[in-house]
Amino acid sequence: MKKILLSAFALSTVMAFAQQYGGMWIPTEVNEKEMKELGMKISAKDIFDPSKASIKDAVVQFDGGCTAEIISGKGLLLTNHHCGYDNIQSHSTVENDLLTNGFWAKDMNGELPNPGVTVDFITDIKEVTKDILAGTESLTGKDLDAKIKQNTDSYIASQKTESYQKISVRSMYYGNKYYAYVIETYKDIRLVGAPPSAIGKYGSDTDNWVWPRHTGDFSMFRIYADKNNKPAEYSKDNIPYTPKHFLPISLKDKKEDDFTFVFGFPGRTTEYLPAIAVEKIMLETDPAMIAVRDVALKTLDEKMRTNAATKIQYASKYARIANYWKKWIGEVEGLKKSNAVEKKKQYEQTLISKNPAIKTTIDGLNQKYNEQAPYNLHRAYYSEVVRNSETFTLAGIYSNYIKAYEEGKMDAKSLESLKTRLSEVYKDYDAELDAKVTAKILALYANKTPNQFLPKDFDLFRDVNKNLGMLGTVSKISIITGRGDLNGAKITDINKTFEDQKTLVENLKKDPFVQMFGTFKSSYLETTDGKVTSLQADIDALQKKFMAQQMETDKERKFFPDANSTLRVTYGKVKGSNPRDAVTYGYQTHLAGVLEKYIPGDYEFDLPKKLINLYNTKDYGIYKDKTGDVPVNFTATNHTTGGNSGSPALDAYGNLIGLNFDRQWEGTMSDINYDPKLCRNIMVDTKYILFVIDKYADAKWLLNEMKIVK
Repeated sequence: MKKILLSAFALSTVMAFAQQYGGMWIPTEVNEKEMKELGMKISAKDIFDPSKASIKDAVVQFDGGCTAEIISGKGLLLTNHHCGYDNIQSHSTVENDLLTNGFWAKDMNGELPNPGVTVDFITDIKEVTKDILAGTESLTGKDLDAKIKQNTDSYIASQKTESYQKISVRSMYYGNKYYAYVIETYKDIRLVGAPPSAIGKYGSDTDNWVWPRHTGDFSMFRIYADKNNKPAEYSKDNIPYTPKHFLPISLKDKKEDDFTFVFGFPGRTTEYLPAIAVEKIMLETDPAMIAVRDVALKTLDEKMRTNAATKIQYASKYARIANYWKKWIGEVEGLKKSNAVEKKKQYEQTLISKNPAIKTTIDGLNQKYNEQAPYNLHRAYYSEVVRNSETFTLAGIYSNYIKAYEEGKMDAKSLESLKTRLSEVYKDYDAELDAKVTAKILALYANKTPNQFLPKDFDLFRDVNKNLGMLGTVSKISIITGRGDLNGAKITDINKTFEDQKTLVENLKKDPFVQMFGTFKSSYLETTDGKVTSLQADIDALQKKFMAQQMETDKERKFFPDANSTLRVTYGKVKGSNPRDAVTYGYQTHLAGVLEKYIPGDYEFDLPKKLINLYNTKDYGIYKDKTGDVPVNFTATNHTTGGNSGSPALDAYGNLIGLNFDRQWEGTMSDINYDPKLCRNIMVDTKYILFVIDKYADAKWLLNEMKIVK
């Protein structure tokens, strides 16, 4: 009977981990069989072929962090508005605010250069594990790291590359495999077009992670090359790049369960953590970070509800704090709802039944994670206090300034950068309100932190009411809050403040908040930081072993490496969701929904008059769907994360149908435990993108470059 039960149990576990659309696949190792079963009509070679043109030649890493895709034969690039935001901002002035007004070049002569911005093509990928791990069999720790670096350097030196190419060797599966990427970098990237933020950033922080969504999160650039179509520094003589492949754009209506795949550069996931690690995230570190932000948000909200000026002053700040607070809540909820910890425990038992040696590894991981847990928890509370107390943020900035000044490292450029940073903090800083935030989150910290980690005298902060009085008084005399006197002036007069740096440093050293922060940071470094780091090194070594054992033991499972900002393919189906009881979301939003959220004059939900007029007159052209409205955003079961921003969403034939830009918060645990029942990525519909370009921006010359599939 036991044997039968074990077999049934093992089967259910394998079924639970059967690939269900998830995964961030290396393009040379995609799960082609399942992709075709789900509806893909092209081949894996059509996606990535180093020997000839393929979809890979239309997908680039944009400016080191996002993804972009080529959508014309003249090097026209599409990416997210939030990916191009800094560049749009850099071209903005008070008289010509491109963020507010948008920007559309009238022709190629009007396209704007962006010094320092690059795009990277991946032209080839090879597994080089044998080369990189040669001679490492008996090595550990620093000796292992040194040998791997030596082998990596030797491999790169042995490869022939062009002057505009480089080779990057990347670790996969926690150091069990290595892959070499041939990268071609183009450096002349010009801004072509961007909708106003009221379209490109519509909903802003409030709607972040949220579905239903109504954001036109896109911007357009162009790659320029030399006369031979090769990478070159910016020059007025450069010409538009001619790609090996560009993406046709589909205007066909989407249906639920249509196949889709996303091609891009996802940042970081941890799908292969042991159950103990996921349990610690779900029950300890995420709740700790949520708790600190809970207190901060409630404190801000109390004043924002009763003071109109504060509501405006803190609106963006409040939404920014709520951003990851919302993400972590969704992550915890998703991990619980998907039964992630129990599934991983069951999987570990199944592995042990097949390979008993794995038990020693899992026992080791359990021991190390439990040993690390109190230090990790303290780090979570400490980090969130520093992030959410602007007064401590200021104290940290000034502490770093004092150190740099005394070491002779505060040159003119560094000083200007410092002034800019301080001006940004002081711009919307309410010292009295932040004293309350600081008092309350320090009380939470002091009550949640064991004595072994508490800085000297910080147990006095456990009484929140005493805290409010004490820090309220300190705030009034502190010079860094801008309330205390600094030689007859206020520190918020930034230029005057730094006229006499020697005196400034002397005064800063006496400031009670600078001293308090110094004690706080020093105690953390002394009690916690080193232990977290050293235990993590032990965990990493065990995780590498555990990863190898999983791949050796589970022959039925198809493995993909965790995301690490390298080129990947993920796939799924267009799909709505049912995240909670009696809550059902459709897969598509429309322009009517944009207008439903419209709040005149609001910094997040205002709309341009022209877009409102287009809606009122129903001037939709060819961009409406079968409902008679323009589709704006849609969701699917593609497994995405940060770095996938700007990634193309493609249909079964490799046509562009959307632009990835976010995830649904109920499924943000996908970085740790992807579950197709809960996880949804959010994309801008190509119909909305072309509608804005055509009807709103009247930039038809750009449409003429594209291949549009109707």
